[in-house]
Amino acid sequence: MGSPTSNFITAPESLDSKHFNHLNPEDLRTKAHKAVDFIADYYKNIESYPVGSQAQPGYLKNRLPETPPDTPESFDTILKDVQNDLIPGITHFLSPNFFGYFPASVSSAAFIGEILCTGFNANGFKWIGSPAVTELEMVVMDWLGVMLKLPKSFMFSGSGGGVVHSTTSEAILSTIVVARDRVLNEIGIENIGKLVVYGSDQTHSTYKKACKIAEADVEEGTTSTTAVDPVKDLAEVANKYNIWVHVDGAYGGNACICPEYRPFLDGIEKVDSLSLSPHKWLLCYTECCCMWRVRLDGELHGLASGDVARFRPLRLWFVLRSYGVANLQNHIRSDVQMAITFERLVKSDVRLEIVVPQRFSLVCFRLKQLNGFDSSYTESLNKKLLERVNSTGRVYLTHTVVAGIYMLRFVVGATLTEEGHVINAWEVIREMVNTIVNEF
Repeated sequence: MGSPTSNFITAPESLDSKHFNHLNPEDLRTKAHKAVDFIADYYKNIESYPVGSQAQPGYLKNRLPETPPDTPESFDTILKDVQNDLIPGITHFLSPNFFGYFPASVSSAAFIGEILCTGFNANGFKWIGSPAVTELEMVVMDWLGVMLKLPKSFMFSGSGGGVVHSTTSEAILSTIVVARDRVLNEIGIENIGKLVVYGSDQTHSTYKKACKIAEADVEEGTTSTTAVDPVKDLAEVANKYNIWVHVDGAYGGNACICPEYRPFLDGIEKVDSLSLSPHKWLLCYTECCCMWRVRLDGELHGLASGDVARFRPLRLWFVLRSYGVANLQNHIRSDVQMAITFERLVKSDVRLEIVVPQRFSLVCFRLKQLNGFDSSYTESLNKKLLERVNSTGRVYLTHTVVAGIYMLRFVVGATLTEEGHVINAWEVIREMVNTIVNEF
């Protein structure tokens, strides 16, 4: 038998045989200060960047080495590469001139909450793993439930409860799985092919994906135009047939913390589950989707997706405590008022039209159909308008198609947006409209 040491591999001479210190508190303090300064400067100077990334596919591969480094690189060198190589490939959702998709709202409070969430690295897969993770989630879900005036059947303090998911996709999938299992327990798993899920014709694309994962057929019956279904009426019909009802309020649901928007949730006591995403409008950064459901058979089984380890509720907890309900309500009202301002500007130009009524902080508009031209040509003009607006780098919009009509979407919601940015965006849009119309 060989020597006891013969089974060990000798480290290459070029590497330090000492164990590298990968979590030195003082080193962390120094680098974290630099990172925070970097992000603060990014926010301060964000308007200096084109809102939409101007990068071409494959740009980053040509800038970075093909292999990782064998020896450490300095932190300053890495941050420099973030500035020079990564930022050019970012579409700046946080820019005050970003008006596309839906808001990705942020705040100083949520930023600190995320630092703590990551720093603790708490493992909350069950209560004993980290009691604070589970119990803060319960507190925060009930706090937000109170702000929304949810019935006790949705609250931990009542007979229900909730969980903080990463995304609406997770919330919808977990809901469909639980609803599916409830039915299959009654009719038998052999009848899974007979299950049908109904959704409004403008529901989010993740809805179809979730249904496919859960193996249920889909029947379409509101996301892109913020149309709102009549919750009470739909729930009353569904209740007659013992159909599970889920309300997805990912964006607009946040506005229901304001009394004037709470009527959109009328009838919520008749549904089985509700989800909304504070990261869209309550300043929480991404990956914060709250989902409530009523209790079944004495337990909240199947509620979580399995991804419950992160201390996500910290961000929402910091936001609610740092700003208070009144300031969050005013934040939403301010965004809505800026959307109303933009709608008024669009209506002032006879070449443009509002396609659907303004709701919350979204305005859907387009170039009108010109005399002598068909609808397909009008669509091509509006596509050209969107392309030209975004190519300026000064503004970023997105589009949607509803009932065959192509329209541009203007959503107010970036944390740094002020009325002056809305006015400037309108000037860019009008400039591009002038250019297109003058080409005829």
